[in-house]
Formats: sequence, structure tokens, C-alpha cells
Amino acid sequence: MSAAKIAPPPIDVGDAEPTLYVARLEPYRSLDERGFLIVMLVVAAISFVCGTTFLLMGAWPVFGVFGLDVLAIWWAFRMNFRSARAREEITVTPSLITVLKVDPAGRAAEARMNPLWTRLDKESIEDYGLQRLMLRSRGDGVEVGGFLHTAQREELADGLGSALSTAKRGVVRSAL
Repeated sequence: MSAAKIAPPPIDVGDAEPTLYVARLEPYRSLDERGFLIVMLVVAAISFVCGTTFLLMGAWPVFGVFGLDVLAIWWAFRMNFRSARAREEITVTPSLITVLKVDPAGRAAEARMNPLWTRLDKESIEDYGLQRLMLRSRGDGVEVGGFLHTAQREELADGLGSALSTAKRGVVRSAL
């Protein structure tokens, strides 16, 4: 997961709106493609050695079962890597909140909200921390950071809360 990043302080560039907050969220995966290859080679080697041992003892069907195990592990990792393609992009400006959600298949859904009418709802469980984070505007809600760890979700909540309060308070634009 790319940690939520707060945009630099707003800079007035003519009529362009300052960005109050930007976050690009991605699910964390500890195993990269190289690590996956190493794990699969080790699993395949162990399965081949064990399967060959059973084959030499006369239990030839076990050799195929070890092959199916390797195939099942490979498939599970592939599905895990596929789900890692999901992401969320959140941008807050003084007049617009944009939440872009991209699912693992690449389908995108975008929600746009006015920050003046948007509130941040937090669902917490005392023993487990922040469990759910929703941006609600005029009855519609969008869950954000659903795949994040609790501490990362709290960091996102702090950043979004700060950006929302800044947008509601109003951004001072200086005329040079």
C-alpha cells in the first residue's frame, strides 16, 4: 500500500484551484514477482522430490497430487497478485472531492462530492480501532481505504478530516 500522501501546501497559480489533499491507495503485497518465482521454484522442487520418492515406492498417483498442489499454490498467488491491481485515488480541492476506485479488473468508478456538504463518518471498535471510513454527501456514501490496515486507515482519516475542515473554512487566496 502506498501510504496516504498529503499534497504540499496550496500554491496559487492563477485561476487553478489549490489541492488540499491527495492520496493514492494500493493494497500492500510483501511478495514481488521475483520473490514469487523463488517461492514457486522451491515449492516445485520439494514437490518433485517428494513425488519422485512416492513414485519409486510404487504410489504413482501421489506424484500427480503433488503436481496439483503446485498448480493450486501458483493459482492462489496469481489471484492474490490480481487483487493487488485495485487502487483508490482521493483528491480534495476547495470545491470538489474526487474518489476514483479501480477494481482488479481495471473497471473504474468515480464519485464526486462538494466538500461543503461532505462529512467523514468513522466506525470504530474500541479493541480494534477504526474499522470503516466513509465520505457521505447528501445521503450518498463512498467507503474509502477498505483494504488498509487500521493504523493506515486512521492516518487517512486524519488527512481527510484536515482537508475537509480546510475546505469548509475556506482557502485564502492572495492577489499578487
